[in-house]
Amino acid sequence: MAPRTPVVLGLVLLAAVGVAAFHFWSVRPQAVRAPEPVADEAAASALPPDPLRSGAPDPVPRPAAGEPPDAGGSGRAGGQIVVDVSGKVRRPGVRRLPAGSRVADALDAAGGVRAGTDMTGLNRARLLMDGEQVVVGLPPGPPVSGPAGGGQAGIDVPGGAGPSAPLSLNTATAEQLETLPGVGPVLAQHMIDYRAENNGFRSVDELRQVSGIGDRRFAELQPLVRP
Repeated sequence: MAPRTPVVLGLVLLAAVGVAAFHFWSVRPQAVRAPEPVADEAAASALPPDPLRSGAPDPVPRPAAGEPPDAGGSGRAGGQIVVDVSGKVRRPGVRRLPAGSRVADALDAAGGVRAGTDMTGLNRARLLMDGEQVVVGLPPGPPVSGPAGGGQAGIDVPGGAGPSAPLSLNTATAEQLETLPGVGPVLAQHMIDYRAENNGFRSVDELRQVSGIGDRRFAELQPLVRP
């Protein structure tokens, strides 16, 4: 063996040991550090504001002291009243009007008064109340007893000072039928057609069979007519 051979073998062995040591060091398991918990202040700032905390905005408006709970809602709280306009108007029915409206405003909402209607005794400047009825150009019907034993409070009935006789369904003309509450030219013609087809009305209850008269309309007409 040559003198240099052991030296070369030693260097090769040393290099192999070094590579093995480097490879072992590079693939050794390493400790992983756990993440730090989020600070309480950062978590609290990410949450939505609590409306019950002092100084936080309140998402639901609350009524002020002394204000009704339903203020700002629908109906009268929203500045509206509901009235029933019937009689000799062009479009009788239930109308919604701003609070503070007068009888003249209700007549305008119903299309105005028909030509030739007697307006004597109708106070068109009177303020309206919620839930009342305005009857135009009809004779006053029998008094309606209320909770307080009163008559037809809140109803304007121009013309006539006392109750009149019920209208005969078998002899009334179309013009006379139109004086009934909620009866216009079309409904009056339906009543005349029914009378002609059935040889007259035998009872007031037969009004229910006339086209266009429902339970509510029949209840209004029943005390004002007779066969």
